Amino acid sequence: MQKGNIGVTTENIFPVIKKFLYSDHEIFLREMISNAVDATQKMKTLAEKGEFKGELGDLTVRVSLDKEAGTLTISDHGIGMTEEEIDRYINQIAFSGVNDFLDKYKDNANAIIGHFGLGFYSSFMVADRVDIITRSWKEGSKAVKWTCDGSPAYEIDDAERESRGSDIVLHISEDCKEFLEKGQIETLLNKYCKFMPVPVAFGKKQEWSSEEKKMVDTAEDNVINNIEPLWTKTPSTLKDEDYKSFYRTLYPMQDEPLFWIHLNVDFPFHLTGILYFPRVQNNLDLQRNKIQLYCNQVFVTDQVEGIVPDFLTLLHGVIDSPDIPLNVSRSYLQSDANVKKISTYITKKVADRLNGIFKNDRNDYEEKWDSLKIFIHYGMLTDESFYDRAKDFALFKDTDGKKFTYEEYKTLIKENQTDKDGNLIYLYANDKEEQYSYIEAAKAKGYSVLLMDGQLDTPTVNMFEQKFEKSRFTRVDADVIDRLIQKDEVRKVEFSEEETSNLSEVFRSQMPNIEKVEFTVDVQALGETASPVLFTQNEYMRRMKDASRFQSGMGFYAQMPDTFTLILNSDHSVIKSVLADTTTSTAEALKPVLAEIKGLEARKIVLEQEQKDKKSEEITEEQKKDLEETRNKITEENTKKANILKDFATSSDKVHQLIDIALLQNGMLRGASLDKFLKRTIDLLK
Repeated sequence: MQKGNIGVTTENIFPVIKKFLYSDHEIFLREMISNAVDATQKMKTLAEKGEFKGELGDLTVRVSLDKEAGTLTISDHGIGMTEEEIDRYINQIAFSGVNDFLDKYKDNANAIIGHFGLGFYSSFMVADRVDIITRSWKEGSKAVKWTCDGSPAYEIDDAERESRGSDIVLHISEDCKEFLEKGQIETLLNKYCKFMPVPVAFGKKQEWSSEEKKMVDTAEDNVINNIEPLWTKTPSTLKDEDYKSFYRTLYPMQDEPLFWIHLNVDFPFHLTGILYFPRVQNNLDLQRNKIQLYCNQVFVTDQVEGIVPDFLTLLHGVIDSPDIPLNVSRSYLQSDANVKKISTYITKKVADRLNGIFKNDRNDYEEKWDSLKIFIHYGMLTDESFYDRAKDFALFKDTDGKKFTYEEYKTLIKENQTDKDGNLIYLYANDKEEQYSYIEAAKAKGYSVLLMDGQLDTPTVNMFEQKFEKSRFTRVDADVIDRLIQKDEVRKVEFSEEETSNLSEVFRSQMPNIEKVEFTVDVQALGETASPVLFTQNEYMRRMKDASRFQSGMGFYAQMPDTFTLILNSDHSVIKSVLADTTTSTAEALKPVLAEIKGLEARKIVLEQEQKDKKSEEITEEQKKDLEETRNKITEENTKKANILKDFATSSDKVHQLIDIALLQNGMLRGASLDKFLKRTIDLLK
């Protein structure tokens, strides 16, 4: 029997492995089976080269549990090891010291395993003792057993093993007993070993026994993996159903994908895989762990940020590459030259695939546009190179459902939607139902209105305004129709200044109190056939508020109230009628108030003129007091005036009806207010 100490420069290696790999302790099973697969693959290579001339036999890697003994065993029929090889590969660990170890790798379990070649030693995350019973393929080799109890001390002794290969026996520690549960091992095997290139069996397949009234083992191995997954095959040999079937294997509960891209490149790096476009509409809060990353068919991670561009993490599928340094930190990954090349390659392949579908079958592409839109917009917003590729196959959709390329749409609207300053105005709506009347008013003018109801359309609109020359995007309810695309001078209101002021005050006094909403009133000449009232919302402020939901540092806008302007159409007969009613009903009460205001305003002008060129110390206290009292009296009289107008407005069904019509048009009339409106409407019809 040989005894000795494992060649490390610290005796703390095993406690450190246990402690700092604990968060990723399930990875031990991947490492154990990967080693078994590697040993098997090497055996196959030796046979192919003619160095091994015997029978390869059954190469299945087997995983077995013995709950009573507390062991988990991984067995292979690979190359095995001699006693000298155990000493070289197991007992000698290149290790630089515990301080460097902790400082450099404390946050990354994979880094420790990969960087130091500690794959085998990950077994000590879950085991108090590990036995290796192995026999080399080399002629005349004898079986040996290596045992270590989680300290640097080990023992090597003779053992019994009839054939080549290795059994790794893990004596599971008390605090890791979950790894003696069949269900847990099945879960991990399915996660990490589903597509390993050598058969991996866990127990036997089961079938229902009518005699025993339960599931019983059959003689057939329960092989948990597919050794030739779809991405390893030549695309020309595959049919659409093959890709769809594989997608169902990867994502059993998902809808059928839109289409897919089969990746296959040998230079300047090695990469294979299949990326699927899922049916996505307006939900960016998707799980980003839908792309599975493999290294030679061994599952590594489903956290692929840094390996593929951010917008491509919305895709589903598999990427397999031996050239990605998988076991290092994410910051290293993001700066690695190979990773950058892979990222660029994938972006180009995705763009080429989309462009190919667009050119070859535009009808099919347009049918898929609603699902593709969020993905393409996300890519254009976050990746300049993708924007340059995608701008030729990205589409606009109008409110009638028609779709156009950016150039096609520009040509369509150029003649009719260019304002007097030469700016091309893109009108859009983000809710066809709520903004219906605004859309119809625009159509009546011969304008086209885009439907931009996607989650990313606010930042996308901002991007378009930066990319498109002499262009502006305006939501269709941002102003009255004649001002959305201003081609002539604005028509003048025919009311006097006093009439306009009174009319505005009448409506302002009756505007509802809605949380986080502010209302202003404006009088404009919109033409006799235009609506008597409508709400508009400032394009800039609304867009800033929308953008605050996506961009940090814009919380100020998110806290601001929504501001709507009630536009009163001075040309409409109903508004003229309200003004006439206002004048008739308030003339008597307003007469002395207006006379008083007129006199006070004249006195204020005189007093201000007298004091205009004097220094403060040259003005007497009496003069200052006189001016202040005059101003206060004007305020009091204006309050009286406002109250007189308010009293009239409160009793005017026309005023309330018009306000409610505007609120209803914008989805802001609810509850008791809506009920009042309906009852008032019925009364007006009597």
